[in-house]
Amino acid sequence: MPALNHPRPHTETLANGLRVTLRHAPDLKRCAGALRVAAGSHDVPLAWPGLAHFLEHLMFLGTERFAADRGLMAFVQRHGGQVNAQTCERTTDYFFELPTQAFAEGLERLADMLAHPRMDLDDQHREREVLHAEFIAWSQDAAAQQQLALLDGLSDAHPLRGFHAGNRDSLAVPQPEFQQALQDYYQRYYQTGQMTLSLVGPQSLDELRLLAEAFGNVIAKGEKVAQQAPTPLMAGADNRYQQTGEHRLDLLFALDALPDSSPEALDFLCHWLNCAKPGGLLAELRKQGRAENLKARSLYQFAGQALLHIEFTLPANAPATGIGEQLQDWLGFFARQDWRGLREEYAALRKRQQGVSSALQLARQDSEERETGLSEVGVTALKAILEIIGAVDNFTGPWQLPAPNPFLQSEAAAPNAGLIRGQTSAHRGLRTFAQDRSRSRRERSPMQFSQALPDNTAQGAVYLRWCLEAAPGASLQSRLEDNLQALREDAGQAGVDFSFGASGNQWLLKMTGLQAPMPSILEHALGLLTQPEAALSQLSPARPALMPIRQLLKVLPDHCLELTPESDNLAQLWASARWTGLASGFSTQTQTAMGLVLSRVPGTAETQQAPTPSIHAQHLWSTIETESSEHALLLFCPTATQELADEAAWRLLAHLCQTPFYQRLRVELQLGYAVFSALRQIHGQTGMLLGVQSPNVVAAELVQHIEQFLSALPALVQALDENAFIAQRQALADQFSSAALTTIQAAEMLWQGKLAGRPSDYLMQLPQAILLTDRAALLAAVERLIQADGGWRCLANTPAPGAPWQAIK
Repeated sequence: MPALNHPRPHTETLANGLRVTLRHAPDLKRCAGALRVAAGSHDVPLAWPGLAHFLEHLMFLGTERFAADRGLMAFVQRHGGQVNAQTCERTTDYFFELPTQAFAEGLERLADMLAHPRMDLDDQHREREVLHAEFIAWSQDAAAQQQLALLDGLSDAHPLRGFHAGNRDSLAVPQPEFQQALQDYYQRYYQTGQMTLSLVGPQSLDELRLLAEAFGNVIAKGEKVAQQAPTPLMAGADNRYQQTGEHRLDLLFALDALPDSSPEALDFLCHWLNCAKPGGLLAELRKQGRAENLKARSLYQFAGQALLHIEFTLPANAPATGIGEQLQDWLGFFARQDWRGLREEYAALRKRQQGVSSALQLARQDSEERETGLSEVGVTALKAILEIIGAVDNFTGPWQLPAPNPFLQSEAAAPNAGLIRGQTSAHRGLRTFAQDRSRSRRERSPMQFSQALPDNTAQGAVYLRWCLEAAPGASLQSRLEDNLQALREDAGQAGVDFSFGASGNQWLLKMTGLQAPMPSILEHALGLLTQPEAALSQLSPARPALMPIRQLLKVLPDHCLELTPESDNLAQLWASARWTGLASGFSTQTQTAMGLVLSRVPGTAETQQAPTPSIHAQHLWSTIETESSEHALLLFCPTATQELADEAAWRLLAHLCQTPFYQRLRVELQLGYAVFSALRQIHGQTGMLLGVQSPNVVAAELVQHIEQFLSALPALVQALDENAFIAQRQALADQFSSAALTTIQAAEMLWQGKLAGRPSDYLMQLPQAILLTDRAALLAAVERLIQADGGWRCLANTPAPGAPWQAIK
């Protein structure tokens, strides 16, 4: 197995004051940059709440050198990357990820937009309306308001109690005083002394340093500015308070005067508090029927302050009394333990997670500049935190330290060929009925081991799909997922992202990440999924509601399958199950180990590929109930045929639409802040997906705006000059080259290709098909899209508007 990336990046401060972290990660196929500005919403003048967030938005409106359609966001979208920004209490982050060959140009655009932001008043007025729409959604979101209410026990003088969201009233764009405050904030904080640039990629450290220096040369030079320290978190002598609500108890600890290493100490403490293994706090509370879940995290950290939040989800009619006392008892037990074993496991899991992190994840982690484990100074800080919290050493509970994560241990050697569990080399040559049956099942196994990805990397992917005679009921599915929760957590810590979900009458088990632990994880998962008692576990607690557009995205795959009756009979569902699978990137050793496990997969082989779902030329409208008053809509437009040429044309069309669609509906029409268009593959069906969430425009009108945009596509395609058309097409094809696709991205495409009946060399054929798509073929695809030859499927949280839409369940 290749060596994992070094846990610590190279760190230095350039001559102009810019602090940089550089991580050479040779196994990555992409690069990422994260720029942290040491200033946030708590650093703005009290008269102008939301100013920091407003400035963050203004940064993306284009510059004199790079207009919006050539700026960072549009550039990243054209190259299939990721880009975003976030304003927090004391920091503002800008981050993006791109293929290696495009990274330098992306970094150039980031530097230019930070150094020369557009401050045009008309742009400010339009962007203020976008922030106001966000504010309305935030003020109506129950989870966001619940989060805000958690701060009610803090001192009124602390900035956490202030209003910082920003809206039409607080952002007084026309006033000269506001404009002066905006300029003052920008000039004070957007300079090298206040910035940390984190770069991650396969380039050498010298190459990364040259990129960092070029970035720093564009940014205004400056000195580090001391951010004003806040007042104490609580006004009196108390440092804790609690809040109770329906099915929940929130305990909060306000911690002041903490040592420098307290962030890593709090991370360590929260990790073990959240552990659900036997002997821990959550396991004991579940046994007593007092709590169903526990989530510990730090809500805020700055200048030696931290707000530790521990949330307990309670069963119906269960009192909250006594939980705080048991927490204190567990903390007393924890404070008395020798943490060496826990520190070793914690460092191992952090290293594993780092080994499977994307370039963007690594860059964002590096910008935090935290230790990967718990250092010696972190141990000292943890002891201080426990003392402040009031952990005493006279604990009485039946506590014990958690059992080690079995998937973090060094992998055992692969079994000898021809032997089954319990045999040794002395048994070689002996055949048993069980062994014959196992071998026979592997020979006709519906699992396909793809050769499309290299087998000499540490990562791999496994997909297992079962088609059932009935859809699993929501209650059964929830209980099955709850039974897998502990396994999912152990797997994640060991570097494997594990999921098991249902769409209609299909189950999909998916694993991506480090391939070595996957056979063992799959074996454990199959045992849990086929145990009869799996259906008898406790009902899971209610989960927080998602924003409407996310709710629609979550259920879209369900609505792309035919409606089937539901069943909660686990045994009958498994008896009817037909399964198929795909594994990618596996070494010979992992494939051998996986073969033994696959012989135990429940169900029968799916001998015939199910046809890809099709709605032909229909206009189908599904209404989804959401709790929000905002209007949300998804429009999924599948390809007219399953031909690869059609997929290539649709991909190119989606590629060309991203920026104009966003520009038209979000910037020009200001319909809402959640606006996107993209290419999606769902159950093997390729299609264009367009989404909008609006606070005041109803779904029927949103559809009309989308139709108007689509009707203008022929003119948009015709307006592209030949050089721009060729460049856009090449940029899209490059996204699917072997040098650009990560193992996880390639595996997902191979799986969708398998469902669509694509050949084994799909990943080689697709970029070639894209390059063969000429303007005439693209215009033909536009016409098929407008005419809905492949059908249109709409999901919205309001009823269908009438013909040509057909309302369905």
